[in-house]
Formats: sequence, C-alpha cells, structure tokens
Amino acid sequence: MAIGIDGTPKGTQPSAVPGGRTRRDVARGLRTGALTAALAPLLAAFRAPERAPGRASFDRMHRGRRIQGVRTADGHWHVTLDGRPLHLMRRADGTWLSMVDHYCSYPTPLDAARAAADALAPGERLREAGTEPRHQHRGGRHGVRA
Repeated sequence: MAIGIDGTPKGTQPSAVPGGRTRRDVARGLRTGALTAALAPLLAAFRAPERAPGRASFDRMHRGRRIQGVRTADGHWHVTLDGRPLHLMRRADGTWLSMVDHYCSYPTPLDAARAAADALAPGERLREAGTEPRHQHRGGRHGVRA
C-alpha cells in the first residue's frame, strides 16, 4: 500500500475535525502552544530588570563605581555616580545622554550612567554640584558683525 505525503494511505482522505482541519494540524497547533507556554517563563527570566517599564529606581556597581538612580514624581531621573549627581538629558527619540558622555545616546538612564562611568579615568570623580568653572571670554572677537 502506498503512503501519501500526509501520512495516510493513498486514495483515502485524511480524517478531518470540525472546521476543515486535519488531526495533524490540530496536534501541531497544540504542540506549538505547549512549547510557547513552556518557553515564556524562560524568556521572561532573561529580560533585564532595569529595562522593565515602570521601574522606579536602580542601585548597581559598575567597574568599581556605584550608580544609583531614582525616578522622581514628574518622570525625571535623579542619578548619582559614586554619590555625586550625574546630569542626564532625555533626547527627542527617547534615548538618554549624560554630560560626561554627551556624544552618544543610550536606551536607558542606567546605560547612560554606565557609559559615563566608563568615560571617567581611574580615580577621577564627577565634580560637586555648583563647582563647575564658569566660561569666561578673554578678549578676541566673538559673534557676527554686520
């Protein structure tokens, strides 16, 4: 007896269930659903917790530096690097940049803080708030003159 491509003897119709699908289609669907249900917790475990929406804070060590961040009530982030404030800005595309590494943008405030920590030399620290030197013009011509 010859066997057809669907596994049934040639010349016979595969047994169908209501809706016009074969038992094989139903079994395949059940296996796919079971596999999806089994893998969902595994995939969720690999999701980075600091990227989860709604996360309101983080406290991490990165290359010997302590990075802490808290989302304020107005949605801004207060981030410190080794206890000193790190100013972050949100870009129009939703990414973040820091004043230490302001040429690249990062998907989360934690990623921006990690990049800032990487940009600092060993032993170098952020300046205390309010101690930044003021920009001073020392002669020369500035601006456009008509």
